[in-house]
Amino acid sequence: MIYKLVKDVPAKQLRAAGLGEHFAQHDRAVYPADAAGVPWTAAYIQATGDPVTDLTEDMAAEQKARTTYEHLIQLTDDAGVKDTLRFLREREVVHFQRFGEALNDVQALLASKKLY
Repeated sequence: MIYKLVKDVPAKQLRAAGLGEHFAQHDRAVYPADAAGVPWTAAYIQATGDPVTDLTEDMAAEQKARTTYEHLIQLTDDAGVKDTLRFLREREVVHFQRFGEALNDVQALLASKKLY
């Protein structure tokens, strides 16, 4: 979506829009970063090996992503971009629900085990 939005935009316009630094290093390529320009890193992935902890973390991540999509929807007037962001937001809701179902299954399994 980002590439399509900036595909034919001249470098001068990108610079005027505050994207000059990004263009200088990455052209129009997608470079995963947060809204402040901090690059994505695998350090953001949380995994402890405990299924309850990890599923709870996954659920929190889905909610954070949903919130981000809601904020992005508020920042654009482009109907096509809004439709895409709404789809992605709803996908996060479904992911949250599926992780919640998995968490319920894991908790039921853990409760049924008898350890001696």
